[in-house]
Amino acid sequence: MLKENDFSRLEINLPNCLENYRYFRSKLNPSTKLLVLVKANAYGHGAVEFASMMEQAGADYLAVAYPVEGMELRQGGIRSSVLVLTAGTDFFEEIIDNELEPSIPNMYTLKAFCDVLRRRGIEDYPVHIKLDTGMHRLGFMTSEIAELTEYLSDCRNVIVKSVFSHLAASEDPQSDGFTLGQIDMFVKNADALSRAIGYRPMYHILNSAGIERFTQYQFDMVRLGIGIYGISALPDTKLSPVASFKCKILQIKHLKPEDGAIGYGRKGRIASEGTVIATIPVGYADGIDRMLGQGRGSFMLNGHRVPTIGNICMDMCMLDITGVEAQVGDTVTIFGDDPTASELAGILGTIPYEVFTSVPRRIDRVVIH
Repeated sequence: MLKENDFSRLEINLPNCLENYRYFRSKLNPSTKLLVLVKANAYGHGAVEFASMMEQAGADYLAVAYPVEGMELRQGGIRSSVLVLTAGTDFFEEIIDNELEPSIPNMYTLKAFCDVLRRRGIEDYPVHIKLDTGMHRLGFMTSEIAELTEYLSDCRNVIVKSVFSHLAASEDPQSDGFTLGQIDMFVKNADALSRAIGYRPMYHILNSAGIERFTQYQFDMVRLGIGIYGISALPDTKLSPVASFKCKILQIKHLKPEDGAIGYGRKGRIASEGTVIATIPVGYADGIDRMLGQGRGSFMLNGHRVPTIGNICMDMCMLDITGVEAQVGDTVTIFGDDPTASELAGILGTIPYEVFTSVPRRIDRVVIH
């Protein structure tokens, strides 16, 4: 059956994924739990497909950003514990019905969620308390811990499964003093909460960079995000890229100077000796940023890097393949082993996260075993 875009695909390399998983797992104590983030369609890699791989690999928890992402996992047959990092206030019924576990960042959310639980006669529902230790995005400030613990001490509707916080700059050696300060604040506030409620939930604060650089603070669980997808905080770490974005050549043209110029705005210039171009079926609607046009980006074709020529279109772009043996149907690699997502991110002045998550759902995800 023809897919929406049968000429392009994002290949998900299962062996590379498992290799990355084992690398991070090897840094942890046997008792430390490992949570894998599969939010934003698993960082563009395909949420259900990737979550299934992580279940099989032995991940203890999965995490998503929004309730609808958790519902997608449940509909896809994923049965692992799922933490919803941004639970909001409008989908508590769906969270409960799908056995998702919400992050609670403030008193308003906690009280609203407990009201729904009381109406439904539910006790000891698992929640995760988010502490703000310096990221200043979501979470309870130190000044709010007393009110939080007083409320939790009298509330039978929830049970605190974990207490966590988020490191703001764990990848940056120049910010290590700040990071250690975050960890110290986290421990003090988490311990205060544990004493007040009479039991100790799981503690977790380390993200991917934190696992690599601050392993001694792994506590009860760590959260593995960009690292599982092949991006490391350390320059000498040999993680393997999991995703390879590939497509097939649609047409090849041999152009002469008298043929004019190439593409929208006539920005693609034909060389005096002629230019051979290949048109491929991916454009800015597929995550090929327009800033990669006009030769700023180059992709892999039959062992050769070939630059873009002209402007990137919505659904297509053109490559200068002059001097490269190629034919219609040959495969072009947008990113993967070469070029890497990190290289494209560098050209664009962004981070690999954005490169990965820019690949839309109309590009089929294919797991390679």
